[in-house]
Amino acid sequence: MSDTTTPSVLFVCVHNAGRSQMAAAFLTHLAGDRVQVRSAGSAPAETVNPAVVEAMAEAGIDISAEVPKVLTVEAVQASDVVITMGCGDTCPVFPGKRYLDWELPDPAGQGVEAVRPIRDEIEKRIRGLVDEIAPAGEV
Repeated sequence: MSDTTTPSVLFVCVHNAGRSQMAAAFLTHLAGDRVQVRSAGSAPAETVNPAVVEAMAEAGIDISAEVPKVLTVEAVQASDVVITMGCGDTCPVFPGKRYLDWELPDPAGQGVEAVRPIRDEIEKRIRGLVDEIAPAGEV
């Protein structure tokens, strides 16, 4: 094991019911304990979008137990990389953090057919992120 600190990533969207949940699940799935993963919403929904849960299940990832969480200043401060997904100015900005804004369609109110391409784009971006911030070491 290296003695470098584990990078932490926070995914933020408005409802924390779709895009940020998928991104967090993919990052956890692909990077395991090499990355600390958080997700939150500026105005969290009551539940994760059922079409998102279904689309992720098709990809072999169960997020049915996830619950949307409210975005806190502490979560942003505790993260190295903050990836926003359509929350605009509601995401607090702190110096010294790396911010990425991923323009992705909002799956809210969409069926699983509309969610699949969003899921696939998120997975592609997460794979690139993992390669960059937490490349797999020698096993």
